[in-house]
Amino acid sequence: MIELPREVRQQAVASIERYFLENMEEKIGNVAAGGLLGFFLEEIGPAIYNQAVRDVQERLRMRVEEIDLEVQEEEFGYWKKFEKGGRRR
Repeated sequence: MIELPREVRQQAVASIERYFLENMEEKIGNVAAGGLLGFFLEEIGPAIYNQAVRDVQERLRMRVEEIDLEVQEEEFGYWKKFEKGGRRR
């Protein structure tokens, strides 16, 4: 289960309480909001976390490919410079 720091959990519970009050037109208590948050963290949290990991992996993969293009040096290129401009004497 995903654990939240105490301050973050308190803010999330307060946000759930406000959401119910403004959108569901009913009040939800602190304990019920905390229980709902716990359910979401345990049930849905891993899917969100896993997607975030996949997103980071993809961004890192793309960045590594960019670095490879930026720093890659041509191998055995000494003779190629003479092939273009003529023979070396």
